[in-house]
Amino acid sequence: MEFRKSAFWIPFLSGLAGVLLLAGCQADDVAPPGPPDPGPGGEVVTDALPLFRIDTRGVAIVDEPKIDADMEISDDGDLLYQGPIGVEYRGATSQLLFPKKSLGFETRDQANEDLNVPLLGYPEEEDWILYGPYSDKSLMRNVLIYDLSRAIGRYASRTRFVELEVNGVPLGVYVFMEKIKRDKNRVDLSKLNPDENTGEDLTGGYILKIDKLAGNNLGEGYNPQNSFPSSYAPSGGVQGQVVHFLYEEPDAEDISPQQRTYISNYVGSFELALASEDFADPLLGYEAYIDTDSFIDFFLLNELAHNVDAYRLSTFMHKDKNGKLAMGPIWDFNIAFGNANYCGGERTDVWAYRFNERCPEDFWLVPFWWERLLESPEFTNRLRQRWEELRSSHFSGASIRARVEGYAELLADAGALETNFAIWPVLGTYVWPNQFIGQTHAQEVEYLLSWIDARLAWMDQAITNL
Repeated sequence: MEFRKSAFWIPFLSGLAGVLLLAGCQADDVAPPGPPDPGPGGEVVTDALPLFRIDTRGVAIVDEPKIDADMEISDDGDLLYQGPIGVEYRGATSQLLFPKKSLGFETRDQANEDLNVPLLGYPEEEDWILYGPYSDKSLMRNVLIYDLSRAIGRYASRTRFVELEVNGVPLGVYVFMEKIKRDKNRVDLSKLNPDENTGEDLTGGYILKIDKLAGNNLGEGYNPQNSFPSSYAPSGGVQGQVVHFLYEEPDAEDISPQQRTYISNYVGSFELALASEDFADPLLGYEAYIDTDSFIDFFLLNELAHNVDAYRLSTFMHKDKNGKLAMGPIWDFNIAFGNANYCGGERTDVWAYRFNERCPEDFWLVPFWWERLLESPEFTNRLRQRWEELRSSHFSGASIRARVEGYAELLADAGALETNFAIWPVLGTYVWPNQFIGQTHAQEVEYLLSWIDARLAWMDQAITNL
């Protein structure tokens, strides 16, 4: 996400005033809510979400570095995990704007060394995320799209609604998530060691991303140490914008010069083939370089949600040993599904991949890839077939509605909605970059469902016409 001097600027400033007022209250100043209200029969709701408790040992959490802390996880009163962690704030725009901060933490042993553990049934790891939905007042946009991605066979971070306390202060509903990592249970790639610089070892595995620089600031700005540029300007740009590919795995500190050269040349060869007159040739064109099915699924997930950041921010891709370039996993959809009031983000009747036409002055633009791929009859035919297949299953209106209503029921039955919005009273107020402002959580959910229904109907026709 990024600030923009556009039509949303005035409502953004008015909303920012409220955000800054809330931001002045640190976690220690938030009054804990009272016990849950009795139900209709006088009973107390006990279907609580898992509870994460973090004790920072009297030290304030900061962006970097991680501070030492202790954590315990309980569910329905049963202690599930207890141990030391390192914890920090995470996020770029969200950390700046929102008082409800997301956290990144790593599990550690008693010697303060990183420790792989399985938490809440997830495969073991050491790096984890507690995402705090704030501008997304439905609380569920990321959960929904990640669940849909996994349902159609594309890995996305596993998610679980939880509640969080820091130093005894309740902070409301969070989403416990996996960090994007190379792992047989996550992004299943061969490990690429620093000394693997020749032969087939050099061919993978790599993870790249198109994104802002947060977390990749080796040197100043985008530079040869942390990224490489596309050889092709994004279409429609009016300020000489350049698309950059950041090194994620191996990261900028660990990737060797030979590995930098290999992966940048591979992406460059793909772009050259895609831009050529023979781009649709199965041997000479794009298909020699990419996992087309992964590109199609990535496109459909981003377009279904009309993610205003799609293809240009929080965009991951990967390449395994002896494999082709594949898109994904998807990431960061909190301002998707009609939750953005700029660059047409609220609309159900435009393509996300044509963002550059609506906002040609934006610093981060969509690469030319998608526009060019859709000129291929083979690509568009396969895209239509995949859409029809998914519309009869996981992308059906009834299936998506059942997921959304299930999340809402879970949060309501746990008493978590009342707690969350008592701590963070954002219902009925503008929080950047809201398009819709519901007075209740139910209204936020109904807006989400109505938006999805309209989006599905438009995409049915638009994909037919590609």
